[in-house]
Amino acid sequence: MGWLEIDGLTFTWILISLLFIVIVTIILIAVIGFITVPQGMKYTVERFGKYTKTLEPGWRFVLPLFETISNKVDIREQVKDVPPQEVITKDNAMVKVDGVIFYKVLDAEKATYKVTDLDGAIEQLTITNIRSVMGSMDLDDILSKRDEINEKLLEVVDEATDPWGVKNTRIEIKDITPPLDLVESMGRQMKAERDKRAAILEAEGQRRAAVEKAEGEKRANILKAEGSKEAAILEAQAHKETEILKAEARQQADILYFETLKESANHQAYAREKIAAAEAKATEMISQAIMNGDIQAINYFIAIKYIEALQNIASAENQKLIMMPLEASNLIGSISGISDIAKEILANKQ
Repeated sequence: MGWLEIDGLTFTWILISLLFIVIVTIILIAVIGFITVPQGMKYTVERFGKYTKTLEPGWRFVLPLFETISNKVDIREQVKDVPPQEVITKDNAMVKVDGVIFYKVLDAEKATYKVTDLDGAIEQLTITNIRSVMGSMDLDDILSKRDEINEKLLEVVDEATDPWGVKNTRIEIKDITPPLDLVESMGRQMKAERDKRAAILEAEGQRRAAVEKAEGEKRANILKAEGSKEAAILEAQAHKETEILKAEARQQADILYFETLKESANHQAYAREKIAAAEAKATEMISQAIMNGDIQAINYFIAIKYIEALQNIASAENQKLIMMPLEASNLIGSISGISDIAKEILANKQ
């Protein structure tokens, strides 16, 4: 019975020891197995040498002794310098070229297992394509079409690195250095080209100056002609307005003249009317005197007519000598009779 109790106590201690070892082992596994993946990184995990998963940034668990971290991949955009390379152009010019490439890992599994040395592979791929692309171009195109070269390089290299899970964002050619003798020749060529452009620009400036001068003279002549035309038009208009005013003045004068003539004629007609009335009155009186048997009235009437006839004879322009009729003595006697008649008329009125 005592032996059994000893054996039970021993068994209990063995169980406690085993439980403690298990707990310690679990704690060690937890401490060792939990890892932290930093932001911007991805870890590839292998179990017994075979890829199983990719750990994203954060607190992750890896089973100790069974799983291991095979690669730590930086997924941030990276910059890599391309060392200077000598390139022979299409026109057999030797130039030295260096550049820079920007890339980013998108797939950590492909970047780990599809290529051995990712950085070296990208560098060699870029160098090869720089020689290929720039070797198919002339030197002048290489120096003047750098943007086109960058775009073509980016297209080719990005397509080649796509199976590696890498995205190339930009490739830039930093410097292109031709040989020294070629640089001197290019300098002379550039100087000649600049002198040529300067001469062309000077000639163009002189041509434009001549054109502008001719245009100015043309415009001045046009303005002068237009001014003369305007002056002639204004002068003609002024002359026309003057003639119109003169015609209106003459018309007004004629109107006033005719109105004056009309008034004068009216006055003359009125005077003749009065004279005729007076003559009619005198004739009436004379006729009345004649009816009354007054011989002096008859003599008066005849004398008046006789005097008027003599006045017409005397007023003739072609008469230089006036012949008096023999009856002039009778005319004088008639005049004396007129005075006697006038006296009788006055006496009768009184």
